[in-house]
Amino acid sequence: MTVDPRVALQSLVAAFEEHLAAAAARRGEKDPAVEDAYLAIADAFEVYEEVLYDAYGEVTPLEIYDDEEEIDEDLLDEDEELLRRPDFRVDSDSYESGADDTEGSQPRPQTRSDR
Repeated sequence: MTVDPRVALQSLVAAFEEHLAAAAARRGEKDPAVEDAYLAIADAFEVYEEVLYDAYGEVTPLEIYDDEEEIDEDLLDEDEELLRRPDFRVDSDSYESGADDTEGSQPRPQTRSDR
C-alpha cells in the first residue's frame, strides 16, 4: 500500500503541531511528552521523505540527527585527507593576526608550535 505524499505531509505538519504544544506545556527538561513528540516528528518525516521520493523522485534538504551527536564520517575523512596533503601548512602569522586572505580560502587552524 502506497501512502499519498499529501497525507504524509499532513501527518508531518500534525507532528510539528503536537511538538509545539508539548514544548509549550513542558514540565521540566526531560519531559517525556516533548521527547515523544520529537520522535514523532522524526518518524513522520522519514515517511514523508520516502513517499515523496517514491512518488516524484524528490527529496528535502533536511536530515534527521540522532540524540547522540554523531560525527559525520565523510567530514572526518575530508579533514584527514586535507591534513595528509603534502602542501598543507599552517600560516601562523595570518591566523593569529586575523589577516584577511585575499585568495578566499578559509583561515588555517593554529598548531601547538604557534601558541
